[in-house]
Amino acid sequence: MSRRSPFLTLTLAVFSILLVIALISNPDPSFKAAVRGLEIWWEVVFPALLPFIVVSEVLMGVGVVHFVGVLLEPLMRPFFNVPGTGGFVLTMGFSSGYPVAAKLTTRLREQGNITRAEGERLVSFATTGDPLFVIGAVAVGFFHSEQVGFVLAVTHYLSALLIGVCYRFHDPGAATSQSTEASRHPLMYRALQAMHRARLRDNRPFGQLMGDAVQSALQMLLVVGGFIIVFSVIINLLSVTNLTPFFSTLLGIVLGPLGFPPEFAKATIAGLFEVTLGAKEASAVGGEIPMIWKAAMAAALVSWGGLSVHAQVASILSKTDIRVTPYLVARGVHAFAAAILTLILWKPLTEVSQGWLNSVPVFNIGHVHPTWTGWWDTLAQMSLLALGLCMVLFLLTVWARKMVR
Repeated sequence: MSRRSPFLTLTLAVFSILLVIALISNPDPSFKAAVRGLEIWWEVVFPALLPFIVVSEVLMGVGVVHFVGVLLEPLMRPFFNVPGTGGFVLTMGFSSGYPVAAKLTTRLREQGNITRAEGERLVSFATTGDPLFVIGAVAVGFFHSEQVGFVLAVTHYLSALLIGVCYRFHDPGAATSQSTEASRHPLMYRALQAMHRARLRDNRPFGQLMGDAVQSALQMLLVVGGFIIVFSVIINLLSVTNLTPFFSTLLGIVLGPLGFPPEFAKATIAGLFEVTLGAKEASAVGGEIPMIWKAAMAAALVSWGGLSVHAQVASILSKTDIRVTPYLVARGVHAFAAAILTLILWKPLTEVSQGWLNSVPVFNIGHVHPTWTGWWDTLAQMSLLALGLCMVLFLLTVWARKMVR
């Protein structure tokens, strides 16, 4: 749909009016939801992201990004079709979580170190949850199991790397950034030389560099906090106006015959907007649902990230010509891939982790879902799921390439 479409304009206007009406009609729940969002931002997000963003800005200023770029050029180019500097973004994105990868990708694009297509590839697979959130908050906090954390971490980051390999074919005809110059000097010498040259080009005193880094981090975190508060209010309004139960019931009716556990409908609706709420709802599902299904749903929601994160990424990328559509397609593929990998690797990963993790396994491997009983045995299920994963990844990658041209 074109941005100039009158239908889109009308839709945004109607949504804005309805949101204002809902806020006026429910002032007290809206205020409390805003306070909760503010608490999450101030007590969790702000102290968690601020050091990473400041340090990453300083590292870019002193040329460490170029140092890493020369070292990782032989690895990043053939596997992900991005320059070696993308290795720095990948490392920081995996370690600090969303939306740090988008911030660093934007900085590289502004400095001319990557092209638009390379930026789209990079932000699509480097935007992930951080290990503290995946293992600490989701697995230990919600599932009370370190084993689930091990499974979620492996499938979350492995599927992200698979997305990166698939996205290397995104926009193949686009321009590429210049590769590091080959010379007779050793690799480490060339890396140090690139770092020194980048530091000289920046030419800011260290005090100014620190000040600019803190200022940039605070500006970004204020935007992130605003999105967290707004989406906290929207999610609460959906619940107060009984839209969440309605959509949950509708989703259960539509997807139930396909084998989708209807108990996960509420978690899906919550996770569509905010990943933490969705993962919490997935862990709280009771009944006869096996733990393998709960972990697969949590893996999908963590990899999806939520509309709140997507809005933050879109806001950050708006400063450049990097398009958001490839990123959004990647998030959907990442969610599907993480869930399928969780189903496929569940048994071997839990067996591997059983000997050296403290949590007691309480997992029901059994049938994936009661409605599938008698259809396939476990081996056939996993084989078909693996084949389906490969097919979907290939088809969605081809579709994404055609759509964003």
